[in-house]
Amino acid sequence: MLIADRYELDELPLGRGGMGAVHGGYDRRLGRRVAIKLLRLPGRDEELEARFAREARILATLDHPGVPTLYDYGTHDDRLFQVMQFVEGVTVADLLAEHGPLPVPWAAAIAAQACAVLTAAHALAVCHRDLKPSNLMLGPDGGVKVMDFGLAVLREADAAQFTRAGQLLGTPSYMAPEQIQRGGAEPRSDLYALGCVLHEMLTGRRLFDGPTAYAVFERQVKELPPPVAGIPKPLNRLLAEMLAKDPEARPAGAAVLYERLGAFVGGLPPLPGFLVPPSVPSPGRMYARMLGRVSG
Repeated sequence: MLIADRYELDELPLGRGGMGAVHGGYDRRLGRRVAIKLLRLPGRDEELEARFAREARILATLDHPGVPTLYDYGTHDDRLFQVMQFVEGVTVADLLAEHGPLPVPWAAAIAAQACAVLTAAHALAVCHRDLKPSNLMLGPDGGVKVMDFGLAVLREADAAQFTRAGQLLGTPSYMAPEQIQRGGAEPRSDLYALGCVLHEMLTGRRLFDGPTAYAVFERQVKELPPPVAGIPKPLNRLLAEMLAKDPEARPAGAAVLYERLGAFVGGLPPLPGFLVPPSVPSPGRMYARMLGRVSG
């Protein structure tokens, strides 16, 4: 399939989400690999269309190396489409499925990079609302990209506009109690979701799961998370703060959490099969290392 007279679409999708399928593709005009997100509308669904357009505007505004770059947005036949940077790597969900629990330094490094993205997003009053392992991509150089801003909102007032009547939008195992109880999200709701992800990276299993969404909601609201065995006590204390039921008891912001997670990042062990060898220079790491010296 050719979209907008320039984008060749791979037949099989790379993945599917609540707002459509993501395919690999090729931009004939610029000669580069791209990712194409398609929203097929069997009938008029103004809310889905508005969310899809909102995601495109957020991606266009959120200029950060930890977020895929949006190249194009438009309509093709009965479909809305987004054309984005093609991201090489593996999702944290697939990484956990193949590798099992991650070493503390890697779990902290992935979570800290997500915090860097959240810091930029929250500064623009953007809440992601759907952080989970399948929305975090680990690149071959060790960099992390936060994917899928389809449920993100620009400000709290948008939450009601982009929530279907009687339906909570999000993934139950990563939803903060206030999202479940009030249907609204705030920056610290993203920190709670990241706490669920960090706990899963350290244990290899979901923190809160159940046979039904309602059962998971009950656990999210009422159940305190158990400490993780075999990790530093300060990290367990930080996890408990991230997973506090009261948003006010969580870390003050993503930038604060980033600094605290940094204490557990050091001596990163190799992840064979997932990362390029350390001997291969990464231009991204080179740039970030020098920028750190300039800023420091």
